Amino acid sequence: MTTLLGRPNTALLVIDVQNGVLAGAPRRDAVIANINTLVDKARAEDVPVIWVQHSDEHLERGSDSWEYVAELTRRDSEPLVHKSWADSFEDTELEALLAERKVGRLVVTGAQTDVCIRSTLHGALVRGYDATLVADAHTTEDNTEYGAPAPEQVIAHTNLYWKWHSAPGREGGIVETAEVAF
Repeated sequence: MTTLLGRPNTALLVIDVQNGVLAGAPRRDAVIANINTLVDKARAEDVPVIWVQHSDEHLERGSDSWEYVAELTRRDSEPLVHKSWADSFEDTELEALLAERKVGRLVVTGAQTDVCIRSTLHGALVRGYDATLVADAHTTEDNTEYGAPAPEQVIAHTNLYWKWHSAPGREGGIVETAEVAF
């Protein structure tokens, strides 16, 4: 239902599944396994898989913590978007890559739930995309020492509020890995 005309396609976004981002994240292995399942399904259905990789003072480009987790493998033909802001669209080539592929709907996975996932979901919706969050394919670190809820609560809350998120002519929504339809 995207408001982007002539953009009937869907893409899978894999956001910031990097060593330093997932270190200590709850459900790490299950989330990575679900993302692998989705990547395999997208590839089998000829759906674009777009990888996003964050860098900043804590994730220095080229460092081990900046690298994608070893369990996930990006193909050379699959775009890699480098970003330094929470929203994967902000100051990146993501929009151009999606337009080139006629994508109007995103299926979103990765980390961190309360930062880059939420920012990218909202960024997509305000730019005219439909944005589906895969409820069991995102995670976040424990920031309770800074006053945040426990990670599982952050994940559950994000799934709850994104389930019914929408805007005129655009839809949010959540789905479990086993139910993803590209």
